[in-house]
Amino acid sequence: MKKVELSLGDRSYSIYVSKGLVSNIYKYTSSFFRGRRILVVSDTTVGRLYGKNCVQSLREGGISAEIFNVPVGEKSKSIQQLDKIYNRLSKLKVGREDGIIALGGGVVGDLAGLAAATFLRGISLVQVPTTLLSQVDSSVGGKTAINTSYGKNLVGSFFQPKIVLCDLETMFSLRGREFRNGLAEVVKHAVIRDESLFSYLEKNVSKILNQNVRSLEEIVFRNCQIKADVVEIDEKENGVRQILNFGHTLGHALESLYGFSKKLLHGEAVSLGMSAAAQMSCAVGFCEKSDVERLQKLLLRFKLPIKLKKSPELRLIKKYVLHDKKVRDGKPKFVILKKIGSVETGIELNSRLWSSSIEGKLI
Repeated sequence: MKKVELSLGDRSYSIYVSKGLVSNIYKYTSSFFRGRRILVVSDTTVGRLYGKNCVQSLREGGISAEIFNVPVGEKSKSIQQLDKIYNRLSKLKVGREDGIIALGGGVVGDLAGLAAATFLRGISLVQVPTTLLSQVDSSVGGKTAINTSYGKNLVGSFFQPKIVLCDLETMFSLRGREFRNGLAEVVKHAVIRDESLFSYLEKNVSKILNQNVRSLEEIVFRNCQIKADVVEIDEKENGVRQILNFGHTLGHALESLYGFSKKLLHGEAVSLGMSAAAQMSCAVGFCEKSDVERLQKLLLRFKLPIKLKKSPELRLIKKYVLHDKKVRDGKPKFVILKKIGSVETGIELNSRLWSSSIEGKLI
């Protein structure tokens, strides 16, 4: 078992990386729920696979636990599903000494996290991420959100969990595309903060794709450590935490354009966004062409996209980019690549470059 400590004063918490955490969840979480009532929020797939073991462990410890499953997919990050969770919490008579366990991927973590942050002005939250994407990124740092018709994650709150449990066994049920979806965020963390991790990824592509347990433990642990280090410095994304948005400005816009559908998963959109941001960085003189090629090569080895055959119309891209959270004074700001392991935030890039970079035409 590996452990990361995220230090935020009275909001500090531990992140555990190991196997078998879901089946023993009572052991790790009971101290956070003095009221002994818990709503486990999951989705229909994860709930079927792991919900029974999770609820059984809690009930054997004397906790009153029920599960609520939302439909699979990004569209569940909606005000409608949030309201359904509020209703279930109310019917269960959940109080301030009770709480929520988010058992699932990033969608469940974001949605359940926002419910915990706002119900009764805040109840305890435990994050149990079950995908690679959520284990290395969305479950750590306290971001919660739902989507609107104008874009992704526009309504949300910073709300730290009590503990994060990354059970490596849950990743073995992921389909290939869903597993690779998480690798985009793994690559992102290496690009922005840790060249040695990037090298590790380059040397261990086969082991990682084959879901070697030791390799999975290593990358989840190192990604959580990177995320924790950044969040400790800048919890509310006013400064250095913005580096975590590398690849997300255009990535989120593309997700919105595709209607948050399975045609383009979050990690795939981020992969396209990182490739585009790197190309634009090179085009305006921030990084070397070799750094762009190195990034693109690794993304391709992980079977992630680096360009679209045809970019959407620029006016459509602009529509969603201009509603992005990173817009300042009406102008979108990008995270650009300086070299592998280092990026810079708050850079304005000419919109004429956006479409060309998405199509991979800049280098």
